Amino acid sequence: MSENRPDPSVSLHPVLQRVTERIRERSAPTRQAYLDMLAASRKPGRYRQGLGCANAAHAWAALPTPDKLTLAQERQPHLGIVTAYNDMLSAHQPYEHYPMRLREAARLAGATAQVAGGVPAMCDGVTQGEDGMELSLFSRDVIALATAVALSHNVFDAALCLGVCDKIVPGLFMGALQFGHLPVVFVPAGPMTSGLSNDEKAQVRQQYAQGLVGRAELLASEQAAYHGPGTCTFYGTANSNQMLMEIMGLHLPGASFVNPGTPLREALTDAAVRQAVHLSQADSLPQQVAQRAAQPAGMGWQVDERVIVNGIVGLLATGGSTNHTLHLVAMARAAGIVIDWDDFSELSAVVPLLARVYPNGKADVNHFHAAGGMGFLVRELLDAGLLHEDVHTILGQGLRAYTHEPHLVDGHLTWRPAPAASGDEDVLRPASRPFSPDGGLRLMAGNLGRAVVKVSAVKPEHRVVRAPAVVVTDQKQLEQRFKAGELNRDFVAVVREQGPRANGMPELHKLTPVLAVLQDQGFHVALVTDGRMSGASGKVPAAIHLSPEALDGGAIARVQEGDVILLDCERGLLQVEVEDAVLAARPKPAPQPQPAWLPHGRQLFGLFREGVSRAEQGASPLFPAD
Repeated sequence: MSENRPDPSVSLHPVLQRVTERIRERSAPTRQAYLDMLAASRKPGRYRQGLGCANAAHAWAALPTPDKLTLAQERQPHLGIVTAYNDMLSAHQPYEHYPMRLREAARLAGATAQVAGGVPAMCDGVTQGEDGMELSLFSRDVIALATAVALSHNVFDAALCLGVCDKIVPGLFMGALQFGHLPVVFVPAGPMTSGLSNDEKAQVRQQYAQGLVGRAELLASEQAAYHGPGTCTFYGTANSNQMLMEIMGLHLPGASFVNPGTPLREALTDAAVRQAVHLSQADSLPQQVAQRAAQPAGMGWQVDERVIVNGIVGLLATGGSTNHTLHLVAMARAAGIVIDWDDFSELSAVVPLLARVYPNGKADVNHFHAAGGMGFLVRELLDAGLLHEDVHTILGQGLRAYTHEPHLVDGHLTWRPAPAASGDEDVLRPASRPFSPDGGLRLMAGNLGRAVVKVSAVKPEHRVVRAPAVVVTDQKQLEQRFKAGELNRDFVAVVREQGPRANGMPELHKLTPVLAVLQDQGFHVALVTDGRMSGASGKVPAAIHLSPEALDGGAIARVQEGDVILLDCERGLLQVEVEDAVLAARPKPAPQPQPAWLPHGRQLFGLFREGVSRAEQGASPLFPAD
C-alpha cells in the first residue's frame, strides 16, 4: 500500500483536541514511567542475542532443523505467537490451524515463528446466567497475565496476538503492552456468515420468556443464529474489539470483518506475518538504532493518548459495546494512560452515530462490512476532524491508510480506496447524514453515584423513567417475580451486589428479555445496577456499572423497595428521591451470605475481588487506581 499522507485541509474538532490534551496532562506521570520501562527493555539487536546456550537450546529444541540453524545465526527475526485458540468459542475455532500457517509465512518472509503460549478464552454466550459468568470479567486479567508469561521468554523480536472475543482482546492488549518495546500485530479470524437475523432471534427469546414457545423452539432459533465458525454476527463486545483493533492501527486495514476460510482471509493472515517481520527488522537491526529512537515500532510507543481517543471515537460512532467503558479504561492504564467516563461522555456529545448494527439496528456485521465497513467509517470520521490522523500504526503510516479496503487481484493482496458512498444507508451513513448527532453513550450522575447508559438503541420516549424501585440482589430473583406476575407495572429494577468486588461483575443478560417484554407491553421500565449488561444490551434504558458499587459503600446498597428513582438519560440524572440525610442514616444491608467454599472455580478469584479497582477505573486488580 502506498503511503497516505495527512490531509492538511482537515482540522481536528476542538472537543477532540481538548479531551486528548486533558488525558495527556492527567497521564503525564504514569505515561512517563511506562515509557521509561519500555526504553529500559529495548535492545539494539535480536532479543535472543547473548542468551545462554542452555537457554537457547530449550527455546527451540522442538523446532525443525532449518529453523534452528536460522535462530542460531541470531540475525533473522523470530516471532512469538500468543494464541487464544479453543473450539468452545466459534470465533476462535478458525485459529486451530493458524500456527502452522503463521510459521510457514514467517519462513517465506525470512524469519521464524513459534507459539509462545496460549491464553484462556471463555465463551460468555455459554456462561450467561450461570455461575461461570462470575469468572468472566476477571478472565481478562488472567489473559493479560498469561500473555506476559508467554512473552517472558524474551527471545522474540515481535509478537502476533490471536484473539477475537469479549475479554480476550483486552487481555491480550494489556499483557502485550508490558512487552511494548516489541512490535505487536493482532491477527483476527473474522465473523461467521449471516444466519437467522438478530431481530428474529430476540423475538423468539422474548416469546420464550413469556411462555409462548418452548425450549425446542428456542434452541432451534439459537442454533440458526449461531451456526458455524467465526464471531457471532451481532455488534457486541467481540465485534467491538475487532473495530477497536483496526481503528487503533493494530490490525491491517479492512481485516476485521472478512469471513473465516476465504482466500481473502488467508491472504490477510499471511500479510499480518509479513508486516510483523517488517516491523521487527525496522526496529531491531543495529544500524537502525538512531532512526528508531525517533519513532520506535514497538506497540507501547504506538499506543499513545491519540490512539486511545481514536478507540473511544470508534466505539461511539458505531454504537459499540458498553463493556468497553471498563475495558478501554483498563487497556489505557496498561500503557500508563488515564481515562475516565467524563472523557467518553464529552466525546459522545460530538461524535455522530454512523452505524446501525444489531442491537442498535437490524443489520449484522456482515451487512456493515458490505456497506463500506471500516474503510468508509474511518474516512468519514477523519474528514470530519473526529480522529487523530497522525498516529503510528502497524503499517508505519498514519490512519489515512485505514480508509482503504483489501481485495485480491489475480490471487495477490492489494488495497483500494473504500467506497465513496455507503452501500446501504440503513446500516452505514456519512458524517453529513448520521443516524444521530451524538454517540449515544451518556454519563449518569446523582446521589446514587456514577454510571453509564447506552441510548443509541433506546427510543426517545423510553429515555426518561421515574418509577418505584424493585430491589433484588440476583437477576434470577427478578425473573421469578416476572413469572409470578408481580411486575406488570412501571418500575426501576435495582439489581445490586453485582459489582467487581461483590462477585466479579457478571453480565446480567437474563434481564434483557424480561424488561423488553414489559416495555413492549407499555410499562415504563428501566434498570439500575452495579453490574454489567451484555455488549448486546439494547432497547431498555439501563444505568450500568454504577460506581461505587454496593460492597464499596455505594448508595445503591441503601435503596429500598418502593423508593422512587429518576433515570433521565437526556439530562444524565440518576437520583433516588430520598433526602440525603435519610438515605445516609439507613443501615446498609448485610451482603448476601456466601458458602465457605465457592464452587465452579470462583474460590480462586478471591484475591482479584479484594484488590479490584472501581468500575470507572477499569475494574482491574492489575492496575489499581492511585
